[in-house]
Amino acid sequence: MTDCATDYLIIGAGAVGLAFADTLLDEDPDCHITFVDKHAKPGGHWNDAYSFVALHQPSATYGVNSMELCPDKVDTHGHNKGMYPLAKHPEILAYYGKLMNERLLPSGRVAYYPLTEYRGCTDSTHHLRGILSGDETSVSVRRKLVDATYFQTSVPATHTPKFDIAPGTRFARPGDLPGLWMQADNCPEHFIILGAGKTAMDTAVWLLEAGVVPERIGWVRPRDSWMFNRRFLQPAHAAIEGLIEFQVALVECAAASDSGDEMLLKLEQRGIFLRLDRSVTPRMMHYAVISEGEVALLQAIKQVYRQGHVTRIAPGAMDFGGESVAVPQNSLFIDCTATAVPFDARADVKPIFNGDRITLQVVKTPFVPYSAAMIAFVEANFATDAEKNALCPPTPLTDSPATYPYAVMLNLFSDGILSQNAKTSAFDARSRLHPTAPTIAKMIATNDPRLAEITKAGSIIQACMPGVIKLGMAAKALHEAGHRPTN
Repeated sequence: MTDCATDYLIIGAGAVGLAFADTLLDEDPDCHITFVDKHAKPGGHWNDAYSFVALHQPSATYGVNSMELCPDKVDTHGHNKGMYPLAKHPEILAYYGKLMNERLLPSGRVAYYPLTEYRGCTDSTHHLRGILSGDETSVSVRRKLVDATYFQTSVPATHTPKFDIAPGTRFARPGDLPGLWMQADNCPEHFIILGAGKTAMDTAVWLLEAGVVPERIGWVRPRDSWMFNRRFLQPAHAAIEGLIEFQVALVECAAASDSGDEMLLKLEQRGIFLRLDRSVTPRMMHYAVISEGEVALLQAIKQVYRQGHVTRIAPGAMDFGGESVAVPQNSLFIDCTATAVPFDARADVKPIFNGDRITLQVVKTPFVPYSAAMIAFVEANFATDAEKNALCPPTPLTDSPATYPYAVMLNLFSDGILSQNAKTSAFDARSRLHPTAPTIAKMIATNDPRLAEITKAGSIIQACMPGVIKLGMAAKALHEAGHRPTN
């Protein structure tokens, strides 16, 4: 017996599922949506994130289309000084709570099952189970199941370390650090950060800004990362010139390079990409965005371990396979080794629209909420799966400098496809989540003189496309062959 019915059953009430539902409500005024999510509150993995996490990119293009995330004003202090704000953890959770409680549920067209797991489907009936209550609910889905958990987002709090931890070892996750004030009589003598991604960078910045001198911090970085310079990625309405410079640099450097490594080195010379150590060639490219101020802070940490991945930690020592390295006895090891999107999920691309199932993926890398909103728009405004998938081919999240040109190429293809369709082009022009289209639409309406620079940039992109495609196809072959970055 069915307990309830809905048009769209969305698994996951995180950033992806919420952006999809927000747009679908407006584009299909007759549909009903049901969320099922394991968390107690909307926001997905943000519920599990460490308390000092913030967005990497300006908040102007994050969240959902119907609601601004942060006040549109420039930060006046800190390492983001002079740039537009990065929403912080409490702001993001409050935002999604407000979205659910003040827009989605009051619409009368949304049902929400928190603290509930999706148990699968039998005989066209979908089964839910309350995690705490154990209550079973069956749902009849009139249209489609929407999988908003496809990329299996992992954060330190939900990650299981892949190394051994000896008894007596001081071990923490980033979320534990603000509570160290309760151990004032037994503060760590030393801090060892395990991991090289943006979580590790956030953790290092937090320690430094909390007053820990660089000499008391060690950092295990098996491979360094390339990062976008946030200065070029400010909201289009305030600094479209930087976004134009960024895009032109991407295509010119791609067209002039024979490899991803060469392309990113050229982009570094133009200030577009940053790295922590110019003597080390980064082997990781996870779309992190950082400020030059943060880089300067992080470069103060000189004790960097590059022996590879840690296999065991113990009081006074850590092991890298067969090599043991001594560290101060009272060291606190901080696990930042969780990968936001597992590599296997990055490589496992499938059609977004497939019969009675929608699998939310990235249409324009790395704009995840925008991609979900565009998929909702296409679902509501186009008829067949073939037509929808042609408009929204998924763009894989590549992992390394060698494969990054593949994503660049596919983003340009996606821009071309969506801009040439009258419906999707009009949607982009009014989408808060699109990085440039609304601003350009306003510039066209007012005959803004800066349009000449945009036209010039378009000509440069067109001229560079053969070179971009050549490099992108070589990177595609590496990606599809399962290329994994080396240490």
